[in-house]
Amino acid sequence: MSDLLAQAARKSTAAESDPIIPSADDEPLYESRREIYQQSVKGRLRTVKWVVLFACLGVYYFLPFLRWYRGPNQPDQAVLVDIANNRFYFFFIEIWPQEIYYFTGLLVMASLVLFLMNAVAGRVWCGYLCPQTVWTDLFTVVERWVEGDRRERMIADSKPMSVAKAGRKVLKHFLWLMIAWWTGGAWVLYFADAPTLVKDLATFQAPMVAYIWIGILTFTTYALAGLMKEQVCLYMCPWPRIQAALTDQYALNVTYRYDRGEPRMSMKTAARAREAEQPAGDCIDCHQCVVVCPTGVDIRDGAQLGCIQCGLCIDACNTVMAKVNRPLGLIAYDNDVNIDRRRQGLEEVYPIIRTRTVLYAAMIAAVGLVMLYGLVTRSFTEMSVLHDRNPLFVQLSDGSVRNSYTVRILNKRPLHRIFVLAVDNLPLARLSAVGITTTSGDWPVIDVGPDSTRELIVHVTAAKPADLPQSTRVTFRITELGTGEKASAVDHFISR
Repeated sequence: MSDLLAQAARKSTAAESDPIIPSADDEPLYESRREIYQQSVKGRLRTVKWVVLFACLGVYYFLPFLRWYRGPNQPDQAVLVDIANNRFYFFFIEIWPQEIYYFTGLLVMASLVLFLMNAVAGRVWCGYLCPQTVWTDLFTVVERWVEGDRRERMIADSKPMSVAKAGRKVLKHFLWLMIAWWTGGAWVLYFADAPTLVKDLATFQAPMVAYIWIGILTFTTYALAGLMKEQVCLYMCPWPRIQAALTDQYALNVTYRYDRGEPRMSMKTAARAREAEQPAGDCIDCHQCVVVCPTGVDIRDGAQLGCIQCGLCIDACNTVMAKVNRPLGLIAYDNDVNIDRRRQGLEEVYPIIRTRTVLYAAMIAAVGLVMLYGLVTRSFTEMSVLHDRNPLFVQLSDGSVRNSYTVRILNKRPLHRIFVLAVDNLPLARLSAVGITTTSGDWPVIDVGPDSTRELIVHVTAAKPADLPQSTRVTFRITELGTGEKASAVDHFISR
Protein backbone atom coordinates (compact mmCIF):
# COMPACT_ATOMS: atom_id res chain seq x y z
CA MET A 1 0.00 0.00 0.00
CA SER A 2 2.81 2.42 0.82
CA ASP A 3 4.41 1.71 -2.58
CA LEU A 4 1.16 2.61 -4.35
CA LEU A 5 0.86 5.85 -2.39
CA ALA A 6 4.45 6.74 -3.27
CA GLN A 7 3.84 6.12 -6.99
CA ALA A 8 0.70 8.26 -6.90
CA ALA A 9 2.62 11.06 -5.21
CA ARG A 10 5.38 10.90 -7.86
CA LYS A 11 2.80 11.06 -10.66
CA SER A 12 1.11 14.04 -9.04
CA THR A 13 4.46 15.85 -8.71
CA ALA A 14 5.31 15.10 -12.35
CA ALA A 15 1.95 16.40 -13.50
CA GLU A 16 2.43 19.65 -11.61
CA SER A 17 5.84 20.17 -13.20
CA ASP A 18 4.74 19.16 -16.72
CA PRO A 19 4.28 22.38 -18.77
CA ILE A 20 1.81 20.66 -21.10
CA ILE A 21 -0.77 20.12 -18.37
CA PRO A 22 -2.55 23.41 -17.58
CA SER A 23 -2.46 24.75 -14.08
CA ALA A 24 -4.89 26.94 -12.23
CA ASP A 25 -2.82 30.01 -13.08
CA ASP A 26 -3.33 29.61 -16.84
CA GLU A 27 -5.65 32.02 -18.69
CA PRO A 28 -9.28 30.91 -18.97
CA LEU A 29 -10.51 29.39 -22.19
CA TYR A 30 -13.09 32.15 -22.71
CA GLU A 31 -12.63 35.83 -22.05
CA SER A 32 -14.90 37.30 -19.40
CA ARG A 33 -17.53 39.58 -20.85
CA ARG A 34 -16.95 43.28 -20.47
CA GLU A 35 -19.73 45.82 -20.73
CA ILE A 36 -19.68 47.72 -24.02
CA TYR A 37 -20.81 51.33 -23.85
CA GLN A 38 -21.36 52.20 -27.48
CA GLN A 39 -21.12 55.88 -28.34
CA SER A 40 -23.44 57.49 -30.85
CA VAL A 41 -21.98 58.69 -34.12
CA LYS A 42 -23.13 60.67 -37.14
CA GLY A 43 -22.07 60.17 -40.72
CA ARG A 44 -22.91 58.82 -44.14
CA LEU A 45 -22.81 55.15 -43.18
CA ARG A 46 -24.77 55.78 -39.99
CA THR A 47 -27.45 57.38 -42.17
CA VAL A 48 -27.47 54.34 -44.42
CA LYS A 49 -27.94 52.14 -41.38
CA TRP A 50 -30.87 54.29 -40.22
CA VAL A 51 -32.55 53.94 -43.62
CA VAL A 52 -32.02 50.16 -43.67
CA LEU A 53 -33.22 49.83 -40.07
CA PHE A 54 -36.48 51.68 -40.62
CA ALA A 55 -37.09 49.94 -43.94
CA CYS A 56 -36.57 46.47 -42.47
CA LEU A 57 -38.64 47.13 -39.36
CA GLY A 58 -41.36 48.81 -41.40
CA VAL A 59 -41.66 45.81 -43.71
CA TYR A 60 -41.61 43.31 -40.85
CA TYR A 61 -44.13 45.06 -38.60
CA PHE A 62 -46.65 46.34 -41.17
CA LEU A 63 -46.51 43.90 -44.10
CA PRO A 64 -49.16 41.60 -42.54
CA PHE A 65 -51.69 44.45 -42.74
CA LEU A 66 -51.18 44.98 -46.48
CA ARG A 67 -54.17 43.77 -48.51
CA TRP A 68 -54.25 42.01 -51.90
CA TYR A 69 -57.55 41.06 -53.57
CA ARG A 70 -57.59 37.50 -54.94
CA GLY A 71 -61.28 37.03 -55.62
CA PRO A 72 -64.36 36.08 -53.62
CA ASN A 73 -63.95 33.72 -50.67
CA GLN A 74 -60.18 34.09 -50.85
CA PRO A 75 -57.88 35.61 -48.18
CA ASP A 76 -56.98 39.19 -48.99
CA GLN A 77 -53.80 39.39 -46.92
CA ALA A 78 -50.84 40.11 -49.22
CA VAL A 79 -48.43 37.76 -47.42
CA LEU A 80 -50.00 34.85 -45.59
CA VAL A 81 -48.86 31.41 -44.48
CA ASP A 82 -52.21 29.62 -44.36
CA ILE A 83 -51.31 26.43 -42.51
CA ALA A 84 -54.95 25.37 -42.06
CA ASN A 85 -55.52 25.26 -45.83
CA ASN A 86 -51.95 24.32 -46.79
CA ARG A 87 -51.26 27.48 -48.76
CA PHE A 88 -48.64 30.20 -48.90
CA TYR A 89 -49.74 33.49 -50.44
CA PHE A 90 -47.31 36.15 -51.59
CA PHE A 91 -49.17 38.90 -53.39
CA PHE A 92 -50.23 37.32 -56.73
CA ILE A 93 -48.31 34.07 -56.11
CA GLU A 94 -49.97 31.07 -54.46
CA ILE A 95 -47.78 28.14 -53.40
CA TRP A 96 -49.11 24.67 -52.61
CA PRO A 97 -47.43 22.15 -50.30
CA GLN A 98 -46.27 20.00 -53.22
CA GLU A 99 -44.52 23.05 -54.65
CA ILE A 100 -41.99 23.16 -51.83
CA TYR A 101 -39.25 23.29 -54.45
CA TYR A 102 -39.95 27.02 -54.81
CA PHE A 103 -38.91 27.51 -51.19
CA THR A 104 -35.84 25.39 -51.87
CA GLY A 105 -35.01 27.66 -54.78
CA LEU A 106 -35.45 30.75 -52.61
CA LEU A 107 -33.09 29.31 -49.99
CA VAL A 108 -30.51 28.52 -52.67
CA MET A 109 -30.82 32.05 -54.06
CA ALA A 110 -30.53 33.56 -50.57
CA SER A 111 -27.33 31.60 -49.96
CA LEU A 112 -25.86 32.68 -53.28
CA VAL A 113 -26.79 36.32 -52.64
CA LEU A 114 -25.05 36.06 -49.27
CA PHE A 115 -21.96 34.63 -50.97
CA LEU A 116 -22.04 37.43 -53.55
CA MET A 117 -22.36 40.10 -50.88
CA ASN A 118 -19.41 38.58 -49.06
CA ALA A 119 -17.31 38.51 -52.24
CA VAL A 120 -18.06 42.18 -52.91
CA ALA A 121 -18.07 43.76 -49.46
CA GLY A 122 -17.29 41.19 -46.78
CA ARG A 123 -19.76 40.97 -43.90
CA VAL A 124 -22.00 43.73 -45.22
CA TRP A 125 -24.99 41.48 -44.39
CA CYS A 126 -23.92 41.41 -40.74
CA GLY A 127 -23.38 45.14 -40.58
CA TYR A 128 -26.63 46.31 -42.15
CA LEU A 129 -29.27 43.63 -42.80
CA CYS A 130 -28.89 40.88 -40.21
CA PRO A 131 -31.95 40.77 -37.87
CA GLN A 132 -29.60 40.60 -34.87
CA THR A 133 -27.93 43.83 -36.00
CA VAL A 134 -31.22 45.60 -36.78
CA TRP A 135 -32.91 44.77 -33.47
CA THR A 136 -29.76 45.35 -31.41
CA ASP A 137 -29.43 48.75 -33.05
CA LEU A 138 -33.05 49.51 -32.13
CA PHE A 139 -32.54 48.38 -28.54
CA THR A 140 -29.38 50.50 -28.31
CA VAL A 141 -31.33 53.56 -29.46
CA VAL A 142 -33.86 52.97 -26.69
CA GLU A 143 -31.06 52.48 -24.15
CA ARG A 144 -29.39 55.71 -25.24
CA TRP A 145 -32.69 57.60 -25.12
CA VAL A 146 -33.45 56.44 -21.55
CA GLU A 147 -29.99 56.37 -19.94
CA GLY A 148 -28.00 58.77 -22.08
CA ASP A 149 -24.97 58.35 -24.32
CA ARG A 150 -21.79 56.46 -23.51
CA ARG A 151 -20.37 58.87 -20.96
CA GLU A 152 -23.65 59.23 -19.05
CA ARG A 153 -24.15 55.46 -18.87
CA MET A 154 -20.61 54.84 -17.67
CA ILE A 155 -20.92 57.46 -14.93
CA ALA A 156 -24.32 56.14 -13.87
CA ASP A 157 -23.13 52.52 -13.71
CA SER A 158 -20.13 53.50 -11.60
CA LYS A 159 -22.42 54.94 -8.92
CA PRO A 160 -24.46 52.91 -6.39
CA MET A 161 -28.07 52.13 -7.11
CA SER A 162 -30.55 54.92 -6.47
CA VAL A 163 -34.26 55.44 -7.08
CA ALA A 164 -33.60 57.49 -10.23
CA LYS A 165 -31.13 54.96 -11.58
CA ALA A 166 -33.46 52.04 -10.83
CA GLY A 167 -36.32 53.89 -12.53
CA ARG A 168 -34.29 54.38 -15.69
CA LYS A 169 -33.27 50.72 -15.70
CA VAL A 170 -36.88 49.59 -15.24
CA LEU A 171 -38.09 51.91 -18.01
CA LYS A 172 -35.39 50.67 -20.39
CA HIS A 173 -36.18 47.02 -19.85
CA PHE A 174 -39.91 47.70 -20.05
CA LEU A 175 -39.48 49.34 -23.47
CA TRP A 176 -37.24 46.48 -24.57
CA LEU A 177 -39.93 43.99 -23.56
CA MET A 178 -42.59 45.98 -25.42
CA ILE A 179 -40.50 45.94 -28.60
CA ALA A 180 -39.82 42.23 -28.16
CA TRP A 181 -43.52 41.58 -27.51
CA TRP A 182 -44.58 43.40 -30.66
CA THR A 183 -41.87 41.55 -32.59
CA GLY A 184 -43.37 38.24 -31.52
CA GLY A 185 -46.87 39.52 -32.15
CA ALA A 186 -46.00 40.64 -35.67
CA TRP A 187 -44.57 37.21 -36.46
CA VAL A 188 -47.81 35.34 -35.71
CA LEU A 189 -49.75 37.81 -37.86
CA TYR A 190 -48.20 36.21 -40.93
CA PHE A 191 -50.08 32.97 -40.14
CA ALA A 192 -53.63 34.34 -39.91
CA ASP A 193 -55.65 37.35 -41.01
CA ALA A 194 -53.80 40.16 -39.23
CA PRO A 195 -56.66 42.51 -38.22
CA THR A 196 -58.80 39.60 -37.05
CA LEU A 197 -55.96 38.04 -35.06
CA VAL A 198 -55.08 41.37 -33.43
CA LYS A 199 -58.69 41.68 -32.26
CA ASP A 200 -58.71 38.09 -31.00
CA LEU A 201 -55.41 38.58 -29.17
CA ALA A 202 -56.70 41.74 -27.49
CA THR A 203 -59.91 40.02 -26.37
CA PHE A 204 -58.08 36.80 -25.34
CA GLN A 205 -59.96 34.73 -27.90
CA ALA A 206 -56.96 33.80 -30.04
CA PRO A 207 -55.69 30.20 -30.16
CA MET A 208 -53.33 29.25 -27.36
CA VAL A 209 -50.58 28.45 -29.87
CA ALA A 210 -50.52 32.14 -30.85
CA TYR A 211 -49.86 33.23 -27.26
CA ILE A 212 -47.20 30.55 -26.87
CA TRP A 213 -45.29 31.67 -29.95
CA ILE A 214 -45.57 35.33 -28.98
CA GLY A 215 -44.10 34.43 -25.60
CA ILE A 216 -41.25 32.44 -27.14
CA LEU A 217 -40.33 35.18 -29.63
CA THR A 218 -40.67 37.89 -26.99
CA PHE A 219 -38.17 36.09 -24.78
CA THR A 220 -35.70 35.35 -27.58
CA THR A 221 -35.81 38.90 -28.98
CA TYR A 222 -35.36 40.43 -25.53
CA ALA A 223 -32.52 38.06 -24.65
CA LEU A 224 -30.64 38.23 -27.95
CA ALA A 225 -31.03 41.91 -28.84
CA GLY A 226 -31.20 43.39 -25.35
CA LEU A 227 -29.10 41.23 -23.03
CA MET A 228 -26.64 39.28 -25.18
CA LYS A 229 -26.05 41.78 -28.01
CA GLU A 230 -22.50 41.33 -29.32
CA GLN A 231 -22.22 37.88 -27.69
CA VAL A 232 -24.49 36.51 -30.40
CA CYS A 233 -22.08 37.68 -33.11
CA LEU A 234 -19.00 36.49 -31.24
CA TYR A 235 -20.09 33.06 -30.02
CA MET A 236 -23.44 31.99 -31.48
CA CYS A 237 -23.47 33.01 -35.14
CA PRO A 238 -21.72 30.61 -37.55
CA TRP A 239 -21.48 33.08 -40.44
CA PRO A 240 -18.23 34.82 -39.31
CA ARG A 241 -16.50 31.43 -39.39
CA ILE A 242 -18.01 30.47 -42.74
CA GLN A 243 -17.40 33.74 -44.57
CA ALA A 244 -13.69 33.66 -43.75
CA ALA A 245 -13.43 30.64 -46.05
CA LEU A 246 -15.37 32.39 -48.84
CA THR A 247 -13.61 35.73 -49.00
CA ASP A 248 -10.52 36.70 -51.00
CA GLN A 249 -7.97 39.51 -51.10
CA TYR A 250 -10.17 41.67 -53.34
CA ALA A 251 -13.24 41.76 -51.09
CA LEU A 252 -13.96 45.20 -49.67
CA ASN A 253 -13.75 45.16 -45.88
CA VAL A 254 -13.66 47.86 -43.25
CA THR A 255 -9.91 48.42 -43.12
CA TYR A 256 -7.56 50.52 -41.08
CA ARG A 257 -5.02 51.79 -43.60
CA TYR A 258 -2.00 51.28 -41.44
CA ASP A 259 0.29 52.28 -44.28
CA ARG A 260 -1.03 55.78 -43.73
CA GLY A 261 -1.94 55.70 -40.04
CA GLU A 262 1.33 54.40 -38.53
CA PRO A 263 3.21 55.34 -36.47
CA ARG A 264 0.50 56.67 -34.19
CA MET A 265 1.11 59.80 -32.19
CA SER A 266 -0.65 62.89 -30.89
CA MET A 267 -1.36 65.87 -33.12
CA LYS A 268 1.45 67.98 -31.67
CA THR A 269 3.98 65.15 -31.80
CA ALA A 270 2.97 64.37 -35.38
CA ALA A 271 3.32 68.03 -36.39
CA ARG A 272 6.84 68.20 -34.93
CA ALA A 273 7.78 64.92 -36.63
CA ARG A 274 6.59 66.19 -39.99
CA GLU A 275 8.56 69.42 -39.56
CA ALA A 276 11.64 67.32 -38.86
CA GLU A 277 10.83 65.18 -41.93
CA GLN A 278 10.35 62.13 -39.75
CA PRO A 279 7.62 59.51 -40.29
CA ALA A 280 4.31 60.37 -38.66
CA GLY A 281 0.99 58.62 -39.12
CA ASP A 282 -2.42 60.25 -39.36
CA CYS A 283 -3.86 58.18 -36.48
CA ILE A 284 -3.88 60.30 -33.31
CA ASP A 285 -4.90 57.34 -31.12
CA CYS A 286 -8.20 58.96 -30.09
CA HIS A 287 -9.97 55.58 -29.78
CA GLN A 288 -13.14 56.95 -31.37
CA CYS A 289 -13.20 53.97 -33.74
CA VAL A 290 -13.31 51.68 -30.71
CA VAL A 291 -15.98 53.41 -28.64
CA VAL A 292 -18.49 53.52 -31.51
CA CYS A 293 -18.06 49.82 -32.36
CA PRO A 294 -21.11 47.73 -31.34
CA THR A 295 -18.89 44.74 -30.58
CA GLY A 296 -16.04 46.71 -28.98
CA VAL A 297 -13.23 45.68 -31.34
CA ASP A 298 -10.28 47.84 -32.33
CA ILE A 299 -10.22 47.86 -36.12
CA ARG A 300 -6.58 48.98 -36.00
CA ASP A 301 -5.65 45.46 -34.89
CA GLY A 302 -6.69 44.11 -38.30
CA ALA A 303 -9.45 41.75 -39.40
CA GLN A 304 -11.24 40.22 -36.41
CA LEU A 305 -14.10 37.86 -35.71
CA GLY A 306 -16.02 40.55 -33.83
CA CYS A 307 -15.99 43.11 -36.65
CA ILE A 308 -19.41 43.05 -38.33
CA GLN A 309 -18.35 45.55 -41.03
CA CYS A 310 -21.00 48.10 -40.03
CA GLY A 311 -18.74 51.04 -40.93
CA LEU A 312 -19.49 53.16 -37.85
CA CYS A 313 -15.77 53.41 -37.17
CA ILE A 314 -15.40 54.95 -40.64
CA ASP A 315 -17.83 57.74 -39.73
CA ALA A 316 -16.14 58.31 -36.38
CA CYS A 317 -12.65 58.41 -37.89
CA ASN A 318 -13.72 60.72 -40.72
CA THR A 319 -15.19 63.13 -38.15
CA VAL A 320 -11.87 63.23 -36.29
CA MET A 321 -9.82 63.57 -39.49
CA ALA A 322 -11.93 66.53 -40.55
CA LYS A 323 -11.29 68.23 -37.21
CA VAL A 324 -7.50 67.75 -37.40
CA ASN A 325 -7.33 68.78 -41.08
CA ARG A 326 -6.14 65.41 -42.34
CA PRO A 327 -7.50 63.54 -45.39
CA LEU A 328 -10.56 61.41 -44.82
CA GLY A 329 -10.55 57.65 -45.29
CA LEU A 330 -7.96 56.55 -42.73
CA ILE A 331 -10.52 53.82 -42.03
CA ALA A 332 -12.49 52.84 -45.13
CA TYR A 333 -13.86 50.00 -47.17
CA ASP A 334 -10.73 48.69 -48.84
CA ASN A 335 -9.10 45.43 -49.88
CA ASP A 336 -5.84 43.80 -48.82
CA VAL A 337 -4.18 44.33 -52.19
CA ASN A 338 -4.30 48.12 -52.10
CA ILE A 339 -2.12 48.49 -49.01
CA ASP A 340 0.79 46.87 -50.82
CA ARG A 341 0.03 48.79 -54.01
CA ARG A 342 0.09 52.13 -52.21
CA ARG A 343 3.44 51.26 -50.66
CA GLN A 344 4.78 50.54 -54.14
CA GLY A 345 3.33 53.77 -55.51
CA LEU A 346 0.82 51.94 -57.70
CA GLU A 347 -2.76 52.91 -58.41
CA GLU A 348 -5.45 51.40 -56.20
CA VAL A 349 -7.64 48.67 -57.72
CA TYR A 350 -11.23 47.74 -56.84
CA PRO A 351 -12.15 44.79 -59.10
CA ILE A 352 -15.78 44.26 -58.15
CA ILE A 353 -16.40 42.32 -61.37
CA ARG A 354 -14.18 39.25 -61.26
CA THR A 355 -14.53 35.50 -61.71
CA ARG A 356 -15.96 34.88 -58.25
CA THR A 357 -18.62 37.59 -58.41
CA VAL A 358 -19.58 36.81 -62.01
CA LEU A 359 -19.99 33.13 -61.11
CA TYR A 360 -22.21 33.92 -58.13
CA ALA A 361 -24.30 36.38 -60.17
CA ALA A 362 -24.69 33.84 -62.98
CA MET A 363 -25.82 31.15 -60.53
CA ILE A 364 -28.34 33.54 -58.96
CA ALA A 365 -29.68 34.44 -62.40
CA ALA A 366 -29.91 30.78 -63.41
CA VAL A 367 -31.83 29.74 -60.31
CA GLY A 368 -34.06 32.80 -60.59
CA LEU A 369 -34.86 32.12 -64.25
CA VAL A 370 -35.65 28.48 -63.55
CA MET A 371 -38.05 29.50 -60.76
CA LEU A 372 -39.61 32.22 -62.92
CA TYR A 373 -40.11 29.77 -65.78
CA GLY A 374 -41.70 27.32 -63.38
CA LEU A 375 -44.09 29.97 -62.06
CA VAL A 376 -45.05 31.23 -65.51
CA THR A 377 -45.62 27.79 -67.02
CA ARG A 378 -47.01 25.92 -64.05
CA SER A 379 -50.44 24.36 -64.37
CA PHE A 380 -53.34 24.88 -62.02
CA THR A 381 -54.60 21.40 -62.84
CA GLU A 382 -52.92 18.13 -61.96
CA MET A 383 -53.91 14.49 -62.13
CA SER A 384 -52.48 11.16 -61.07
CA VAL A 385 -53.45 7.60 -61.96
CA LEU A 386 -52.88 4.45 -59.92
CA HIS A 387 -53.61 1.01 -61.44
CA ASP A 388 -55.45 -1.41 -59.17
CA ARG A 389 -53.22 -4.35 -58.26
CA ASN A 390 -55.79 -6.89 -57.16
CA PRO A 391 -56.83 -7.97 -59.70
CA LEU A 392 -54.74 -6.50 -62.50
CA PHE A 393 -57.55 -7.12 -65.01
CA VAL A 394 -60.98 -8.72 -65.26
CA GLN A 395 -62.24 -10.61 -68.32
CA LEU A 396 -65.93 -9.96 -68.87
CA SER A 397 -68.56 -12.36 -70.23
CA ASP A 398 -68.51 -10.76 -73.70
CA GLY A 399 -64.76 -11.39 -74.00
CA SER A 400 -63.66 -7.80 -73.31
CA VAL A 401 -61.09 -6.96 -70.64
CA ARG A 402 -61.50 -4.33 -67.93
CA ASN A 403 -58.83 -2.57 -65.90
CA SER A 404 -59.59 -0.43 -62.87
CA TYR A 405 -57.73 2.71 -61.80
CA THR A 406 -57.80 5.29 -59.03
CA VAL A 407 -57.73 8.76 -60.60
CA ARG A 408 -57.04 11.90 -58.59
CA ILE A 409 -57.80 15.32 -60.08
CA LEU A 410 -56.33 18.37 -58.37
CA ASN A 411 -57.94 21.78 -58.87
CA LYS A 412 -55.67 24.61 -57.71
CA ARG A 413 -58.03 27.42 -58.66
CA PRO A 414 -60.45 29.01 -56.14
CA LEU A 415 -63.56 28.07 -58.18
CA HIS A 416 -65.55 25.05 -59.32
CA ARG A 417 -64.30 23.52 -62.55
CA ILE A 418 -65.72 20.90 -64.88
CA PHE A 419 -63.45 18.42 -66.67
CA VAL A 420 -63.93 15.79 -69.33
CA LEU A 421 -61.98 12.60 -68.63
CA ALA A 422 -60.74 10.59 -71.62
CA VAL A 423 -58.23 7.86 -72.40
CA ASP A 424 -55.89 7.80 -75.41
CA ASN A 425 -53.83 5.11 -77.19
CA LEU A 426 -56.42 2.39 -76.58
CA PRO A 427 -58.68 1.74 -79.64
CA LEU A 428 -62.35 0.94 -79.07
CA ALA A 429 -61.98 1.54 -75.35
CA ARG A 430 -64.86 2.46 -73.07
CA LEU A 431 -64.31 4.55 -69.92
CA SER A 432 -66.64 4.88 -66.96
CA ALA A 433 -66.24 6.55 -63.58
CA VAL A 434 -68.02 5.24 -60.50
CA GLY A 435 -70.67 7.73 -59.35
CA ILE A 436 -70.50 9.85 -62.52
CA THR A 437 -73.54 9.89 -64.80
CA THR A 438 -72.95 13.06 -66.82
CA THR A 439 -71.07 12.53 -70.05
CA SER A 440 -69.74 14.53 -72.97
CA GLY A 441 -69.94 12.22 -75.93
CA ASP A 442 -68.48 8.93 -74.75
CA TRP A 443 -66.48 10.46 -71.86
CA PRO A 444 -67.54 11.21 -68.28
CA VAL A 445 -67.80 14.80 -67.04
CA ILE A 446 -66.32 15.44 -63.59
CA ASP A 447 -66.97 18.42 -61.31
CA VAL A 448 -64.10 19.37 -58.97
CA GLY A 449 -64.56 21.90 -56.18
CA PRO A 450 -62.35 24.95 -55.61
CA ASP A 451 -58.91 24.34 -54.12
CA SER A 452 -59.60 20.65 -53.73
CA THR A 453 -58.80 17.15 -54.93
CA ARG A 454 -61.35 14.63 -56.20
CA GLU A 455 -60.65 10.91 -56.25
CA LEU A 456 -62.50 8.55 -58.58
CA ILE A 457 -62.60 4.85 -59.37
CA VAL A 458 -62.38 4.55 -63.16
CA HIS A 459 -62.98 1.44 -65.27
CA VAL A 460 -61.41 1.13 -68.72
CA THR A 461 -62.72 -1.67 -70.95
CA ALA A 462 -61.06 -2.87 -74.16
CA ALA A 463 -63.45 -4.50 -76.62
CA LYS A 464 -60.85 -6.55 -78.58
CA PRO A 465 -58.10 -7.58 -76.15
CA ALA A 466 -56.71 -10.13 -78.64
CA ASP A 467 -55.55 -7.26 -80.85
CA LEU A 468 -53.55 -5.72 -77.96
CA PRO A 469 -50.18 -6.63 -76.50
CA GLN A 470 -50.03 -7.92 -72.96
CA SER A 471 -49.32 -4.41 -71.66
CA THR A 472 -50.34 -1.22 -73.47
CA ARG A 473 -49.18 2.25 -72.47
CA VAL A 474 -52.25 4.48 -72.15
CA THR A 475 -52.68 8.17 -71.42
CA PHE A 476 -55.45 9.53 -69.23
CA ARG A 477 -56.34 13.10 -70.11
CA ILE A 478 -58.62 15.72 -68.55
CA THR A 479 -59.78 18.83 -70.37
CA GLU A 480 -61.58 21.71 -68.69
CA LEU A 481 -64.80 22.72 -70.39
CA GLY A 482 -64.65 26.34 -71.45
CA THR A 483 -60.96 27.13 -71.03
CA GLY A 484 -59.56 23.98 -72.58
CA GLU A 485 -56.85 23.66 -69.91
CA LYS A 486 -55.45 20.13 -69.87
CA ALA A 487 -53.54 17.69 -67.71
CA SER A 488 -52.56 14.07 -68.28
CA ALA A 489 -51.07 11.00 -66.61
CA VAL A 490 -49.68 7.75 -68.03
CA ASP A 491 -50.26 4.18 -66.92
CA HIS A 492 -50.60 0.72 -68.50
CA PHE A 493 -53.53 -1.39 -69.61
CA ILE A 494 -53.09 -5.12 -68.93
CA SER A 495 -54.95 -7.39 -71.36
CA ARG A 496 -53.76 -10.86 -70.31
